[in-house]
Amino acid sequence: MSVVIHSARLVEADGVADDAWVRFDDGRVADAGTGDGWRASPADAVVDAVAVAGPGAFLTPGYIDLHGHGGGGFSYDDGPDAVRAARAAHRAHGTTRAVLSLVTAPLATLERRAAMVADLVDTDADILGSHLEGPFLDHARKGAHDESLLHAPTPDAVERLLTAGRGTVRQVTIAPELPGGLDAVRSIVAAGAAAAVGHTSADYAQTVAAFDAGATILTHAFNAMPGLHHRDPGPVAAATSDPRVTIEIIADGVHLHPEVVRIAFASAPGRVALVTDAMAAAGVGDGRYDLGALEVVVDAGVARLVAGGAIAGSTLTQDAALRLAVGAGVPLRDAVGALTAVPARAIGRGDELGSLAPGFVADAVLLSADLGVRGVWTGGIGG
Repeated sequence: MSVVIHSARLVEADGVADDAWVRFDDGRVADAGTGDGWRASPADAVVDAVAVAGPGAFLTPGYIDLHGHGGGGFSYDDGPDAVRAARAAHRAHGTTRAVLSLVTAPLATLERRAAMVADLVDTDADILGSHLEGPFLDHARKGAHDESLLHAPTPDAVERLLTAGRGTVRQVTIAPELPGGLDAVRSIVAAGAAAAVGHTSADYAQTVAAFDAGATILTHAFNAMPGLHHRDPGPVAAATSDPRVTIEIIADGVHLHPEVVRIAFASAPGRVALVTDAMAAAGVGDGRYDLGALEVVVDAGVARLVAGGAIAGSTLTQDAALRLAVGAGVPLRDAVGALTAVPARAIGRGDELGSLAPGFVADAVLLSADLGVRGVWTGGIGG
């Protein structure tokens, strides 16, 4: 099926084009331009962006979430039907593709869940693979993970999880200061996954060592790690100073103050990925939920563990993250890049996702002038 979307302000990581149009054919971007050139490209469906989204409508590539646990009342840990329901909830907010984050669980359970995600990658094109957020985390920085299940990354445990994922594990969060941590980073990277530093007590030097060993992501920067101190700069400083590293930011106004979001973008231009870290309550509302084996209460949109009160993921959607970032002073093109091109590159998919240039996958989001979602296309299908 062919689709033309016209009369939009096209926003990508490299700039904004007024009065732009794109054409989708068979799930890919076939052509793009500005002005009336779209009229020479007959299509099965023609979408006037202004008519649908109002004056000043924006068109962006589809959003990619590197780190989320669920939404719509469903958790990614709970099987294919739950995954698809949660993904539908986030797709309505512009997230056309996602890496599914799996919370800490017994090793055998994580193996089954990684294998489940591998099966879904074969059948559901919007699912990019899994992110193992645990069990190789620091006890002191456990956040909303079951402390009794955390342990050092032994070669056997790392191999078992990577093997279960059958090449679809995209990211593994690890505290590199744990025994065997740097060797685990090397093994994860050698298997084709991204190693991420997170839930860690590592200092600056230990974090630099992890990046030199091959780690390329900082998991939800500032959260579950030492802060940025003038005499002890820690993981955030190590990440912002290293051009190889993508920095995850949860822009929900809870995990980080909006000014810290702005500072992160200014400190690492072109390397911030806006993630949700969303749990089941995203898109639903307040109430009681489960995150893995732990009970969570959501009150006024903030998710916290019932036992202890730690922040337990978020109720964020990526369109809301875009609005917060822009409201904090981040240029629109940079905020859009953090939802599109940056996460695509972080998992090695930057050659086909995260842009609306010809040849890329036809994932797109149509926004009103105030950045509300008015249309979503995944592989050219939607509206």
